Parts: sequence; structure tokens; C-alpha cells
Amino acid sequence: MDHQVRVLLANRPRALRARLARLLQRQSDIEVVGTVLDPIKLLVAVEDTQADVVVVTLPDSGEIPGICSHLLHEYPQLLILALSLACTGACVYRQTITLEQLSDTSDEGILTAVRMAKADSTA
Repeated sequence: MDHQVRVLLANRPRALRARLARLLQRQSDIEVVGTVLDPIKLLVAVEDTQADVVVVTLPDSGEIPGICSHLLHEYPQLLILALSLACTGACVYRQTITLEQLSDTSDEGILTAVRMAKADSTA
């Protein structure tokens, strides 16, 4: 079997996290490797789980979440998916800390964004 995309959930609130977990766990090519809410523990969890993708909450301001630059510096292969609380907005962050606005925040759009990590790692 090909490499599964390893996803670490670090977003709030609990209802959104649970929805994402259910969505991702139904996918044969995606594995949810954990949930962590504490930013300090997140740094350790990324290494411990060897996550390909970390899902965080997109601040209302739309600015890059503070933890992203540190994570991307420490783990340059990481893809960070930031979702708004209502799942109406999403951004993808990569090592270069470029912002990619996602126009499709449906379940399928979120799955496509998560799968970008696998495509990037094989490129």
C-alpha cells in the first residue's frame, strides 16, 4: 500500500475537530495520527507522529497562526491546513510560508488539500 497521509488534528473547537476526524477516518489513504491542543505539545507531537499534515484553526483575522512559522521551520516537509471555525475559509501553508486560499471548503475540498501533502512528498 502507498504511503498514507498522516494527519495531526490541532484545531478547535471540539465539534469541528470531531467532524474532521470522522471525515478523514473514512478515507483509505489518510490516517489521523492524533489530536493535540497545546501548542507546546504540538511541536513534540509532529515529530512523534511523523505527521504529513497538521490541521489548525484559522484566526478570525485571517493571519497566519503563530505556530505555523515555527512548525514549518522545524519540519520543512509539513503541510499546514488552517480552517476557519465555520469551515467557510481555509488556507494552506508550506515551508516558504506562502498562503494559498482554498476556494472549496467542502468536505471534498478539505480532502484534496490534505492529499496535497502526499503529492508534494512524491514530487
